[in-house]
Amino acid sequence: MSLNQLVVAKFGGTSVADYQAMSRCADIVLSNPNTRVVVVSASSGVTNLLVELTSANVNDERRLVLLKQIAQIQYRIIDELGRPQDIAAQIDKLLSRMSVLSESLVLDRNKAIMDELLSMGEQCSSVLFSAVIREKGTQSSAFDVRQVLRTDSHFGKAEPQIDAIATLAGDFLQPLLADQVIVTQGFIGADEQGRTTTLGRGGSDYSAALLAEALTAYAVEIWTDVAGIYTTDPRLAPNARPIAEISFNEAAEMATFGAKVLHPATILPAVRQQIQVFVGSSKAPEQGGTWIRHQVEDAPVYRAVALRRDQTLLNLHSLQMLHAQGFLAETFATLARHKISVDLITTSEVNVSLTLDKTGSDSSGQGLLSESLLQELSQHCRVRVEDKLALVAIIGNKIASTAGICSRVFQVLEQHNVRMICQGASPHNLCVLVDEAEAAQVVNALHQNLFE
Repeated sequence: MSLNQLVVAKFGGTSVADYQAMSRCADIVLSNPNTRVVVVSASSGVTNLLVELTSANVNDERRLVLLKQIAQIQYRIIDELGRPQDIAAQIDKLLSRMSVLSESLVLDRNKAIMDELLSMGEQCSSVLFSAVIREKGTQSSAFDVRQVLRTDSHFGKAEPQIDAIATLAGDFLQPLLADQVIVTQGFIGADEQGRTTTLGRGGSDYSAALLAEALTAYAVEIWTDVAGIYTTDPRLAPNARPIAEISFNEAAEMATFGAKVLHPATILPAVRQQIQVFVGSSKAPEQGGTWIRHQVEDAPVYRAVALRRDQTLLNLHSLQMLHAQGFLAETFATLARHKISVDLITTSEVNVSLTLDKTGSDSSGQGLLSESLLQELSQHCRVRVEDKLALVAIIGNKIASTAGICSRVFQVLEQHNVRMICQGASPHNLCVLVDEAEAAQVVNALHQNLFE
């Protein structure tokens, strides 16, 4: 393997769910001699069980049930491996630590203990996955990512320390890559005191990109359960097709407007180093997938149609806006005080319309527009709230400077009531706000017109 061709491969929970899935993924790894670092998630279902173990209202009886369920998932894989004693001993040690940590949480609701407990699923799957690779005749070992993935001490959503990770990866990880495949954990790191931290949601993709950046890898492969990024959600348009390559800017727009495959924030470290990212299905690697690159050879006007449901439109009307300064500043300051982020905005002389994305609100999805916020806004304008709306975004290139786009799009939309249109802020998108009930129909019609 040439180190400047190094590939970091990441496998999500469904890809390492059981022995058969791990075996398929090991074949993917071994099919490319340049794949030297493998980042794994916890086996499917394990993280949810661990999250329940950290909750305050788990009684002793339920705790034992959860620990048993986690152990069963690991032991089913060990049995398929022929129950090697050294692997069983390592897993037993991790399961016993899980039990100790979950007991500690009864007395001490400490976030550092929670993070260590939540990290145990990844620790188990890295031990098992490296055993599966060895079983196929290739040297491999499990590596504790906490040796190199340095973060701050913000438990639950730790911030990586980029320079420290590069130094530590050069010292401890790089020397191991010449003669073996290293399997390590996604989603976890450690602070300066060596305490386990977690990187928050999407943490395994993020870990893979951080390690690729630190090792100046050639590519990051994200293996999931879909064959790449599609022109739209195949459930909405049966003729949606996979996209062979896409630019980082387009991928970022798609994720912003609702495409679920990959969140651009998680691959930002790869973007910084212009490391290309591949997204493919571990269940069907022969179907290929999508390459996300800094520069792409083909940059069509229309790349994809994305949909984001559950949007709220806030309409503010005030005669004070007429030839006056400060109205927008006051409005945004009010929204900022209530921790509301604005998505799209259109203005006229006496009206401002803003969309708010409920999917970006807290995990309960509640309380986006509190009574106190509406009262505060009402002091300087008339407020109207509309919900049950959806945002449809056409993603592509040079949309703002290509003639004829609007006529094509509005030809499709003439049967539908469009509440808002946004275009011009980015050359990569044109957005329309429509009734939630019509959204799927709009996406399908646009896809037919622009792509079929």
